[in-house]
Amino acid sequence: QVQLVESGGGLVQAGGSLRLSCAASGRTSSPYTMGWFRQAPGKEREFVAAINWNGVTTHLADSVKGRFTISRDNAKVLLQMNSLKPEDTAVYYCAAMPPSLPAQAMADIPPTYWGQGTQVTVSS
Repeated sequence: QVQLVESGGGLVQAGGSLRLSCAASGRTSSPYTMGWFRQAPGKEREFVAAINWNGVTTHLADSVKGRFTISRDNAKVLLQMNSLKPEDTAVYYCAAMPPSLPAQAMADIPPTYWGQGTQVTVSS
């Protein structure tokens, strides 16, 4: 089992920045492909970004390209969010899947593990 704990959410004005962090614990002897999803009120959960097990390859949703970056430091993954918009408001979830899967796979295959989520609110 792998436990994922997110931190760094909060309230920010449009155009501002936030950095989300996700720490993995438990069965982390092998690095996992990790990423982020988000769910806004009344909407389905959607893919945001992913990074492969060694941090070499990333994949981002078109809606956040050029504004968000994803990186990792061993078992911790970071999501740097710049130029935030009100439509970025959502609960952001960290996710992990087997390292054999590339970052792009997280956009199409349900992750194996999920965090509890952290709220991001962007005011206009």
